[in-house]
Amino acid sequence: MKNLGYLLLATVVFISCKKEEKETKISLPEVIEEVKKPPIIKEFGYNLNEYKVVRDTVRPGDSFGEILDNHGIPRAKVFEISNKIKDTFNVARIKAGKAYTLLKSKDTSEQAQVFVYQNGLIDYTVVDFRDSIIARKSAKPVTLVEKVASGVIENNLSQTFDDMGLSFIVAYKMADIYAWTIDFTRLQAGDQFKVIYTEKYINDTIPAGIGEIKATYFEHRTKPIYAFRFKDDTINGTSDYFDHEANNLRRAFLRAPVQFSRISSRYNLKRRIKYYGNKIRPHRGTDFAAPKGTPILATADGIVTKSERKGGNGKYVKIRHNATYDTQYLHMSKQAVKVGQYVRQGDVIGYIGMTGNTSGPHVCYRFWKNGKEVDPFKQDLPSSKPLSDSLRPAFDKHIAPLKTKLDSIILKPQQEIL
Repeated sequence: MKNLGYLLLATVVFISCKKEEKETKISLPEVIEEVKKPPIIKEFGYNLNEYKVVRDTVRPGDSFGEILDNHGIPRAKVFEISNKIKDTFNVARIKAGKAYTLLKSKDTSEQAQVFVYQNGLIDYTVVDFRDSIIARKSAKPVTLVEKVASGVIENNLSQTFDDMGLSFIVAYKMADIYAWTIDFTRLQAGDQFKVIYTEKYINDTIPAGIGEIKATYFEHRTKPIYAFRFKDDTINGTSDYFDHEANNLRRAFLRAPVQFSRISSRYNLKRRIKYYGNKIRPHRGTDFAAPKGTPILATADGIVTKSERKGGNGKYVKIRHNATYDTQYLHMSKQAVKVGQYVRQGDVIGYIGMTGNTSGPHVCYRFWKNGKEVDPFKQDLPSSKPLSDSLRPAFDKHIAPLKTKLDSIILKPQQEIL
């Protein structure tokens, strides 16, 4: 019996071991963890994953050469790069406060290979010196978002926009559109406006400034004036603003070369100056006073014939508009155009300053007709080119939805917003 018990026990142990052995042989499916690849980050036309990215800002006193030298580029190479790209990018003009990006190799050398200079929020310049040396100007993709605004003037246009939290640039652009039909220095309380404009966004989220005004309505002294942007020059791709009856709102010449300024001294051939013993000192220009740095605008389309500094004129620009008219703009802090450059009405050609003979910041605006300096405010100046009859059907179709949208905008007085 005792042997039988041992035999039974051995049998149970044997069967149990076999079962355990069988169970351990059951194979489970192999679990392989998927290695996630980092998302591809593209900017400036490069895959940033392939580089060590250094972002920084130009500091006062920095130069293009010093920046590259600090990142291991020899002086001789910097000179070669600067000379090669000078027609595209003047390295001497990089400014403190501007952002830049360096793309460096990921190996142990961390060699700088690409320099990107951020001209603004949108525009940038790429200097690629990996193999050959190449420079190109480009811009970030921009999305345009249509926006509307309206209001009632209580003081002036810029103050109204400021109180409403709207961009002053929109007010500036509106003043330019109505430069010949509304005197924005004499707005009245109760004047009203409605405007449809676009705002620029980078990556759909980063504000990048104001685009264009598509349409606007301004009621000045109870007189309503519509303005619609329309491409009237299909060859050159330029646009003008027209009212709802297709009348061009732009004259051949603007009233003034500076927005939101005041006339501090008029054209006067019999002007007497106390400082010179009340002797007659003719003033052959019209002075517009404004803070230093205020943009000075071309009052009409034309070709820049002079951009220099000379004697009492200080820094100045002169523009030839046609065989009859020339204009000149004196005492600039700096010019923004070069001789031979074509400018359009409203383009910035310089900035208010105090160079030459002047006691305060202003621009002396001089006006020539047939080679003789005259008072622009006493001239019967021509109107701008009217809209051609052939474009009228396209114009009417274009403005119809914009006018409907303007008319449906509810005016928002300031007191409702504050």
